[in-house]
Amino acid sequence: MRNSSGRLFALGMIALLTVAASALPSVAAPQPWNDGWRFHRVDAGPPPDPASLAPDQWQDVTLPHTARIEDRLSHAAWQGTAFYQKTFPTSPTWRGQDVYLRFQAAMNVAVVSLNGHVLTTHLGGYTPFTIDLTDDLKPSGDNVLLVTINNQDNPITGPKPLKDLDFVLYGGLYRGVDLIVKPPVHITDELLSPTVAGGGVFVTYPKADADSAIVAVRTELANTTDRRRVVTLTQTLTRGGQPAGQASSKVTLAAGQVLTVAQQITLAKPALWSPDAPNLYDLTTRSVGAAGVDEVRTTLGVRRYAIARGVLQINGKPYTLMGVNRHQEYPYVGYALSDQANERDAILIKQAGFDYVRLSHYPQSPAFMAAADRLGIAVLDSIPGWQFYNPDPAFHAQVVKTCADMIRRDRNHPSVLAWECSLNETDMPDDLIQALHDTVHAEYPGDQAWAAGWKPQIYDIYLQARQHRLGHPGPEPDKPLIVSEYGDWEYYAQNAGFHQTAWADLKPDARTSRQLLEGGEARLQQQVNNIAESHDDDLGTGAIADGYWVMFDYNRGYAPDLESSGVMSLERLPKFAFDFFRSQRPADQSSPLWGGGPMVFLASYWDAASSPIVHVYSNADEVELTLNGKSLGRRKPDVTPATSRLAHPPFSFDTGGFAPGTLVAHAYIAGHEVASDTVTTPGAPVGVKVWLDDLGVKSQPGDLVFARAQLVDAAGVVVHASGQPVAFTTSGGYAIVGPATTPTTGGIASVLVQVDGVGDVAAAMVKAP
Repeated sequence: MRNSSGRLFALGMIALLTVAASALPSVAAPQPWNDGWRFHRVDAGPPPDPASLAPDQWQDVTLPHTARIEDRLSHAAWQGTAFYQKTFPTSPTWRGQDVYLRFQAAMNVAVVSLNGHVLTTHLGGYTPFTIDLTDDLKPSGDNVLLVTINNQDNPITGPKPLKDLDFVLYGGLYRGVDLIVKPPVHITDELLSPTVAGGGVFVTYPKADADSAIVAVRTELANTTDRRRVVTLTQTLTRGGQPAGQASSKVTLAAGQVLTVAQQITLAKPALWSPDAPNLYDLTTRSVGAAGVDEVRTTLGVRRYAIARGVLQINGKPYTLMGVNRHQEYPYVGYALSDQANERDAILIKQAGFDYVRLSHYPQSPAFMAAADRLGIAVLDSIPGWQFYNPDPAFHAQVVKTCADMIRRDRNHPSVLAWECSLNETDMPDDLIQALHDTVHAEYPGDQAWAAGWKPQIYDIYLQARQHRLGHPGPEPDKPLIVSEYGDWEYYAQNAGFHQTAWADLKPDARTSRQLLEGGEARLQQQVNNIAESHDDDLGTGAIADGYWVMFDYNRGYAPDLESSGVMSLERLPKFAFDFFRSQRPADQSSPLWGGGPMVFLASYWDAASSPIVHVYSNADEVELTLNGKSLGRRKPDVTPATSRLAHPPFSFDTGGFAPGTLVAHAYIAGHEVASDTVTTPGAPVGVKVWLDDLGVKSQPGDLVFARAQLVDAAGVVVHASGQPVAFTTSGGYAIVGPATTPTTGGIASVLVQVDGVGDVAAAMVKAP
């Protein structure tokens, strides 16, 4: 044991107390530590000694940061070593305090040193890690923090060499860093705690229904001083700023002791969390004593998951969740997204009709997780893993540690439905499966944790891709089922997804689900046909959820093109499939956060190349189609509930042939018109309509947002032409990332804009010479 900033602990017992508490003083929250970094990338040869680099060899950067701005098609993304360095003074306010840094992610191996002393080596580019700076800070003057990162192929972290991988890892300190200053008696960091299921604040719900709920809070406290300390530990629960409950305890800690304190708050008539009503509470955990004040704030949702006879229940209500898979990359910057960009992705997923998302194939941003909580998106949280296993015991240990770290980071998110501590499509040995399954239940004890994996022998929930079901028919295990992926590979190849480079068995391009936005009406409609068929099939399996592959187009390492099965493009523009899924949400579901309600969509550009068969998607009972004011019929969906399991099958109308003018789809529920959609035959494009597509999410400095330019004709009618170059310009606090001139896809050109202040964006068509 050492003095007031000591680190050597004796583990204590759990104390269970529930008493009242008085008002407590405020305390500083974790501070973003993203400014003032210097960066050097090694593009050739062995890495130099960072101390030998001249000042002009360093670049000033702000986090999140990608190691290299990539091309839009970035299958050959940068791999190598880079340095991040930050010089900072020791603050006088840190005297007698414990000082930590929390790295949200660093790709893929990170060595962190302070003033020449190596503090840690962290393996794995998707999970956070916390380091203790206290002992290595200078008493005064400047400190030098150096982070050496390497994102080359790694057999211990996996998943596969980039040239064989179906996605790209990218590189850099691509998520933020927080500075955390704590008093010597404090709430511990969950990633540093040696206790299983320990560290920090851990909230569970032994009971939760419409009448009452129990909010059980376990808090780990550490006394790093050399004397006995007494603190008051208070849990304060609020909702919308209004008090909801409180528990307070007097806690005595011996010198050097770590103690877990269990407290409970009982709620009457709780506002429960669900995908339909994502009600949230704010929990403030405070420790107050002579050694100082510490505070941790947690956003939580009171809810109970259950799986009874193969049916998912949330707070007693049965759900079959329609969902999607998400890769997190953006063009040019890879994984280095702003928090606001991650939130916009979550909004788009909810807007598309999805209430569930599989985070394939790795833990994703804390900002995305928080947005899933707010919006009501159930999450399957996944560890990194894809068709790769290494028998080295170090690989085994790394996989298990990654599972534990992911659970500790995300365990308080109400959105987490299950933990995919499984190496996707990998022939894992039983001892590793058992270790991963056991880790889930050890790190999240109780009846609210499910381990999910694609090997059904041990896991609680069986994850099966539809292509595997079709490719390997036979009796299925008697376990709850989630269709992990569907709608892509079974329409793409004959090999069930295990042989990604077996090009000889591919299906015709026009019949697959991999269709770019610029592919045109027929191909976009084919994608919807595939989705409707496969989702209908999933609904007959008894699965508690299914996840279409995939939400957004993405880059892959083994092929030089985009994987284009997304319901949206890489630039987050909707294909027809986006609106098909949107039509599957009930018309009585809506929210000011993401929209919803009655809808109808015309899957046609209605130009000379359009099919005379017009497809319409709607969550209404009936649709009428008119052309230039003349009715082409009013009808119910193409198939009945007796022949389709879809919530709302599509409608189709035979127009008899193309005639220029205006198509209008009118949607009716119980005989009343509730929505309409209009498409007009366009003329030649003469200009563009420009906007910043922020989805109502306010930008902060460092935000990344797409600027759009929509082609319009002389009458302002939207033109859906692809390939028209558009040149963008920005001013003020806006800067374009990547090329400033881009072609339209489906009539819209997009550029990525970094926002660092007030600015403006403009665009113009580029005329042919």
